[in-house]
Amino acid sequence: MRFAQEVKIEVKMEVKEGKRENYGFKGLECWQKAHEFVKFVYEVTKHFPEDERFGLTSQFRRAAISIAANICEGYRKLTRADKLRFLNIAQGSLEECRYYIILSHDINYIDKEVHDQLEYLVNGASWKLNGYAMWLSVKARKHNFTFNSTFNSLLKKNFLN
Repeated sequence: MRFAQEVKIEVKMEVKEGKRENYGFKGLECWQKAHEFVKFVYEVTKHFPEDERFGLTSQFRRAAISIAANICEGYRKLTRADKLRFLNIAQGSLEECRYYIILSHDINYIDKEVHDQLEYLVNGASWKLNGYAMWLSVKARKHNFTFNSTFNSLLKKNFLN
């Protein structure tokens, strides 16, 4: 930790305005919605009681992170089955978060307004995630689609020309 504080590295990135999300998994609307949800969960759980740090706070955060992380991991898988498996894990984590929202409200850790904001964000992520999974299922079957565009480019360049 001390080392990280002493070393300062300046990283310069050239990113066109508004285009950052179009690269890799960051371009997926389901990931964007899940990421917004994770950030809000972190903000909300900062105010949970200290004795919940290793209980509900930790579980809620881990489940929320798992949604976005599994979308990322699935994005890079080459087969439809692998991609859909990771999206299904993300869906399971999303449902786990739905329970933590209910529980947090029922034990008065969050008020109705925060509950509704969390529900709104988790529902948005859910709709986008389910839509993406459905699209992958249908598109893959319909077109015998290979998912990794980098892999497709290499395949075309090296073997199909």
